[in-house]
Amino acid sequence: MANVANAILSVNISRHALSIVLLIYLANSQDIVVFQPTFLVASGPTVTSYLLGNTSGVSLTLRKVSLSNTTGSIGSPSCVEEATRWTLATEQIGKTALRLTLRFNQSLRLCTENDTTGDCCSKPLCVLETLQVSACVGSTPQASLLIQASLYAQLFPTNAGSDNQTVIPNQVYQPLGVCPCDLTHRVCDVRCCCDEDCSSADLKLVASHCLPGPFGGQVSPAPEYQCSVQSSENTPDWFPFLCVHSPPENSPYLGLFYQGNTVSSIPGPSFQRPMLKAPVPVYVQGSPIVTLNGQFFTIPQMLFGQCLKMAPVAFLKDFSVECVSLLLSCPTGAPLQTQLTDLSTEVKNGNGGVVVVNVTDVVIPDVSVFVSESSVVNAISERLECPNVTVALDYKFFWTGNGITGITLTRTVGTITSNQSVMLTARYSAAFLNREFRPESNSGNPGYQVGKPVIAGVVENGTEVIQRRIMNIWKSVHDGLCSTAQKKMVIFGENSTSGCLLPVSRHDLTQCNLLREKVTNLQETLIAATYVAKRGNPDFTSLMDWVNISYATLNSSAAMGKVTSACDGVPSHQHIQVWTLITGQIGGIPQREIHALEVNYSRTTWTLECGGGDISSCQDPDTPQLFSITSSVTFIDIPVNTGPPKSRCWNVWTTLRKNCEA
Repeated sequence: MANVANAILSVNISRHALSIVLLIYLANSQDIVVFQPTFLVASGPTVTSYLLGNTSGVSLTLRKVSLSNTTGSIGSPSCVEEATRWTLATEQIGKTALRLTLRFNQSLRLCTENDTTGDCCSKPLCVLETLQVSACVGSTPQASLLIQASLYAQLFPTNAGSDNQTVIPNQVYQPLGVCPCDLTHRVCDVRCCCDEDCSSADLKLVASHCLPGPFGGQVSPAPEYQCSVQSSENTPDWFPFLCVHSPPENSPYLGLFYQGNTVSSIPGPSFQRPMLKAPVPVYVQGSPIVTLNGQFFTIPQMLFGQCLKMAPVAFLKDFSVECVSLLLSCPTGAPLQTQLTDLSTEVKNGNGGVVVVNVTDVVIPDVSVFVSESSVVNAISERLECPNVTVALDYKFFWTGNGITGITLTRTVGTITSNQSVMLTARYSAAFLNREFRPESNSGNPGYQVGKPVIAGVVENGTEVIQRRIMNIWKSVHDGLCSTAQKKMVIFGENSTSGCLLPVSRHDLTQCNLLREKVTNLQETLIAATYVAKRGNPDFTSLMDWVNISYATLNSSAAMGKVTSACDGVPSHQHIQVWTLITGQIGGIPQREIHALEVNYSRTTWTLECGGGDISSCQDPDTPQLFSITSSVTFIDIPVNTGPPKSRCWNVWTTLRKNCEA
């Protein structure tokens, strides 16, 4: 039966929708307008209908109509507007529909006895009338809508309702059921001392027999250490020295209402199979960085003196390495030949997201800093001309908390051209930055720490601000030549000696002044500073934290008699002496300061060695020999001056005389 009813209802709805569509079609085809519906019964102050068809140029009029006494019917539609208590509003919907809305513009409130405003209803049936809406083109009506309005007055209470709400006290400090033993309304319950219906005389009768505990009204009993609960009959020996004065609202029960995080108890041993949770994708210091496909993010690194091409990168672990490769032919694979698509890796950021490596290319025209000719294998099948060789990869990881916010890569590429095999020194580095710039780190706080760089500096022009500089010594590479040698920082507390080789020909030894000047310039590039910091965390705006560097005077114009193929007075060795002093201890750690620093040079005589089997350098003025240029640093500890030795004194009781021995 229900299925039949649903089928009949759906058929009726379909017929109604079909009739509307047919009306719109007929109205458009015959250029007429129709109201849908054409008759309405209004029981509220708002009525809505639709005018369908070609509504352009159509005007609407509203008037009140009634049945004719002679014919018993309503007259023909009229295009003459009449005053009513209704307002008519229209809204265009598409090109062939117009929505009409009629609103009753008078209050439906029932008039009172002294109401003179007129904006009210004199009787409960406030409105009983028939309205006619006519659609006119010019003065000719095209369609009409009849509305039977029956509106009743709205009844309101004489006294406005109160908005007062029952105020429930804070249950943390004042429970809602403050007296559970109050069971009888307006009657004093026996032994219920919290019953407000009990008089003071009633309470005196049962003062010593009140119901205890929460049922008796002691919902939040005061703890025993409160000074207010101690009585003369039951007073501990520590009262009143160790009792607590505290308001009753401040009780241990407040912890039951704590809304913050609580420490969960450690679960005991269980024989149940534990539920395995997925690992949280966050990074901690030292954990490997992972790509989106679950692989380790790798960069070439050094391990046990060997260069690994695919070494995982550890979070917050900076490194800078150099990998030396012998090139007999042009490289074809990573890491010397890299593709942009391979470098733009998607990396898990540690917070559930992904960051993409942003690659920036730097093309250098001269790769001589990275390349040197090899003396091991000279014979190659063809000339080397290798374009777009990756000679350096410098990564910067920007991090916050346990996540990575961005990764940038600077890829340095160049073209290698040579007639023989070459040694390529590629450089790889990774730096983790917590901000857009990387601040210079101190070497101690406040004193120097052994193993940290010595901080040097120069004074900026016209100011007393120190500009940071680094003190270096030589760091030779595979061929040992000064032209390819690098520099390493002077480390506090570490004595070191290193050097490089300078090719010098017989022609160079005929110009000793130029040779001495060249060697002097090479040595002076190691230390471009005039001050050295006393402590590991100096103030760069105060000269009180700095010590002048003492330099030995160099004279490059010395001459050496009539000796040929030799030059004396060459400053081939630079020596740095650092005097340090322990000024105290902080937390058991000695605090070391630099008391003085001196740079001096040892002069030697360079002469060609013409003995042995190879005498080409002595015969050919342009064939060079290799001479060594060295640099060293020595740290000297200044002993702490403890003053004159203290004397030892004791009493000789037999003679009652004090003897002292130094």
